[in-house]
Amino acid sequence: MITQPSTTPRSPARPGAGALRGRDIVCFSHDWTGDPLSKTHLMRLLARDNRVLWVNSIGYRAPTASRQDLSRAWKKLAAATRPISNPEKNIFVLSPLAIPAYQRASIRKLNGFLLRQQVRWAFRRLGFRRVINWVFNPPAAVVAGTLGEDRLIYYCVDEYAAFTGVSRSTMEDFERYLLEKADLSIVTSEGLLETRRRIAPAAILVRHGVDVPHFRRALDPATVVPPDLAGLPGPVIGFFGLIADWVDVELLAAVAKHFSGGSLVLVGKAVTDVSALEALPNVHLLGRKPYSELPGYSKGFDVALNPFRVNELTLNANPLKIREYLAAGLPVVATDIPEVSRLGLCHIADGPEATIRAIEAALADPMSREERSRSMETESWASRLDDIRDHFAAMEADRAP
Repeated sequence: MITQPSTTPRSPARPGAGALRGRDIVCFSHDWTGDPLSKTHLMRLLARDNRVLWVNSIGYRAPTASRQDLSRAWKKLAAATRPISNPEKNIFVLSPLAIPAYQRASIRKLNGFLLRQQVRWAFRRLGFRRVINWVFNPPAAVVAGTLGEDRLIYYCVDEYAAFTGVSRSTMEDFERYLLEKADLSIVTSEGLLETRRRIAPAAILVRHGVDVPHFRRALDPATVVPPDLAGLPGPVIGFFGLIADWVDVELLAAVAKHFSGGSLVLVGKAVTDVSALEALPNVHLLGRKPYSELPGYSKGFDVALNPFRVNELTLNANPLKIREYLAAGLPVVATDIPEVSRLGLCHIADGPEATIRAIEAALADPMSREERSRSMETESWASRLDDIRDHFAAMEADRAP
């Protein structure tokens, strides 16, 4: 089944055109060096007209004794000893020292003290005034409202309490506090909107955007397909993104076995068991690649997959990669995630057999890559920021004396 695109009329007038300009913003998010996510795209755009203090991840869950967690902890400690970095114009990155465990009130209190001292020090050093606190990371609730900030924005992109290894009750407490405290609450899916409006009735929906020019490079004749993909037997069925427990590895294995004469290519870091895929000769696990190289990999795909398990986490998700695949001109096959179905243009399938049939249909899809890419031109991150500016301006107007 292929869903049809939805369209939303847009007003030519932008009442918030002057909003969110000339301000100082502190952003609690993931690590700056991680893959570019919604936070990265929005803050880069905001940095054209504002100064941004990006606070690297303060964690969701307590670390384990695994090599990966110990290595991450060591890197965090090392980063905390270095001063603020300035990787891009108007973006300053702070790597704070915090204990990535929040279930005990005493640790939350200690983290609040540590973060408050470090962030306020950064404010003084940078000369930040009338700061907008923009929270993506719910554990930042331990300092939200205590930094002397002028405005608080909570931007919710996931059902955080459903992540593996996270304390559901603690995460729900953090979110409740942020939703009650925030001047503006933003969510990225209708599922999140429904639940968050029970606490914050004025919460707004702003779906994810896409860097259209970046992914349109997949259509450029000058873009080269990377050597580890070029020459693989087709059809090349591709995926890029984090390979975590929300990715249906069993579904991918079934696809690879059916298309045994072709290639299943997975681009991204694997943090879940992929042994079922490693055992198949036509599966190519290429690891994480720089964001700059994704258009080249997209150019080498014949079909792109979003093989998410259907559960509480994914039913509330709005996968960034869908718009990125489409901007690269790729036909897309996806499991039935509500936000993917609402977007349209994707072949939606449930289970291995239906997914295999959907891939075959996608391979025969008559829509050109150029046409598919053009369909994303109204889905840019700049247009999403325009929407946020409008809502911020309306909020400011309502609060004016």
